[in-house]
Amino acid sequence: MAQHVDNISKEELWGGNGSPFRISYGKQWMWMFLVSDALTFGSLLTAYGFARHQADAWPIGEETFNAMPFLGDGYPLLYVALMTFILIVSSVTMVLAVEAGHRLDKKGVIKWLLLTVVGGFFFVGSQAWEWYHFIHGTHYGSVLTAEGWAVVDYINEGKDLILKFGRGVIVDGAAAQSLFDGATATMQGANLIENEYAPEVPQYANFFFFITGFHGFHVFSGVVINLIILINVARGVYDKRGHFEMVEKVGLYWHFVDLVWVFVFTFFYLV
Repeated sequence: MAQHVDNISKEELWGGNGSPFRISYGKQWMWMFLVSDALTFGSLLTAYGFARHQADAWPIGEETFNAMPFLGDGYPLLYVALMTFILIVSSVTMVLAVEAGHRLDKKGVIKWLLLTVVGGFFFVGSQAWEWYHFIHGTHYGSVLTAEGWAVVDYINEGKDLILKFGRGVIVDGAAAQSLFDGATATMQGANLIENEYAPEVPQYANFFFFITGFHGFHVFSGVVINLIILINVARGVYDKRGHFEMVEKVGLYWHFVDLVWVFVFTFFYLV
């Protein structure tokens, strides 16, 4: 047996002559990385779900995220819906970039990959704006009343005071004014210790910052990688190799971060 092994060249013995599953080793390792990353995101979202289930109050997405750049408040989930749409469109442009690579269409790869990068930049910038708005809070903040913490808001063009106690409980009229006048503390904005959106559950902001930040880091990394691949395509690096497999590899990663956002969007904004 030892003599038989000695007769095999090192290239044949260690090279493998091709990867398992009839895909390249590069794609195979990318899939392994994505599976491990999926387990990480899954664990984070599961922990978020348990925390929310055990809490007595929790922010309502359409009330917490209702601002639009340059337009102010009053647009429930509109901006985050736009962010999500742009990210999904960027996934489509990535598919078209990979398809162009299969046809060895260099100009097509450059065009669609550039649009993917633009979409990624828009999403990351929008998420940064959302963080800024979330940290600074609403115009009026929250107050600690005799009935507990409540988010302060005004309706009817700012004439009538309402207090939002979470879980859809809203107090208005004279009762709201009485509770507001007797408030003993105020809170505005959000950080890792407290947040006006749900003062009783400060872990909400912790989960929001960590999970959306972790995902945002993935998107930003994907934008940087896509930009590097785009430069290499323009320089003709993959023309010399005779294939655009690298575009397909980074495409797998980009589709993954898009898919993860669908779950993050559902957990934090819709449910």
